[in-house]
Amino acid sequence: MANTLIFKDIDFSDQVSADFLVDVSKLMKSQELPNKHILHSEGTICNYFFIIHTGLARAYYFKDGKDITAHFAIENSTITAIDSFIQRKKSRYNIELLEDTTLSYIVYDDLKKLLDDKPHYEKYARIFLENIYIDIAERIEDLLFHSAKERYAKLIQKFPSLLQRVNLGHIASYIGITQETLSRIRSEK
Repeated sequence: MANTLIFKDIDFSDQVSADFLVDVSKLMKSQELPNKHILHSEGTICNYFFIIHTGLARAYYFKDGKDITAHFAIENSTITAIDSFIQRKKSRYNIELLEDTTLSYIVYDDLKKLLDDKPHYEKYARIFLENIYIDIAERIEDLLFHSAKERYAKLIQKFPSLLQRVNLGHIASYIGITQETLSRIRSEK
């Protein structure tokens, strides 16, 4: 069954939304994969939308020879190379598992066919994409308007267990600072 937590802004009390959840669940396939498994590689089109049930994943890209973390996905959240998944173009992102992970995924063509066959489900795709847009807008706002210390505090508030699960280099790159600056911020606490 599709995890209703990933559809947090949808009320599943009416028949249409309940049917949507059932139909999406029928499309999902589940897997258990090991730490360091690559779900998606840059330079390819991403055909999968992943839902993390247990474990941890990150999306990252390379800039000036450095690996930069763009997104973390923990339990009950989703991850994909959204630029590629929606636009059907080669992505600049890689997605890797940082722990042994249990996940479900939906294939792009299956989801597209469902939405083509049942256009009244488009509403749910729109709501989900709105949530992704809000997350991206908040991330941009954090990078533009908040100090490194504020970005770190917000990350830890949003993902309290992340410090125990992710190396500090990934956290530093995610909030747009060096590992040395992150160490200074952490020592001030």
